[in-house]
Amino acid sequence: MIVAGLGFRKDAGIESLRDALRAAGGDNAHALATAEDKAAAAVIQALAAELALPLHAIPVESLRNQPTLTQSARVQARYGTGSLAEAAALAAAGPGARLLGPRVTSQDGRATAALAERNSS
Repeated sequence: MIVAGLGFRKDAGIESLRDALRAAGGDNAHALATAEDKAAAAVIQALAAELALPLHAIPVESLRNQPTLTQSARVQARYGTGSLAEAAALAAAGPGARLLGPRVTSQDGRATAALAERNSS
């Protein structure tokens, strides 16, 4: 199972999220994930509906201390992890999940995406 974690700014539009997801290679994602405080945003709700994918709202406690490949001081201060996209993907994918690469940023800089995979074995 592949989960696409997404982080985004308040002013991000759906195209920002689409662009970040495309750049991360998220065409084969089985679910989307983001922080619980962002999951109700219209933009990510619209993307989940458009792609017909479940959206996982990850509690801050589950984001904290997730091992991320990239580091943002702003995200660290707010969520206790280096990358919201990476941490959300890992948390939603579950125990034993691994990142498929570092987060990528949309061309407009308003959204990030990362993929995590959990083996089904």
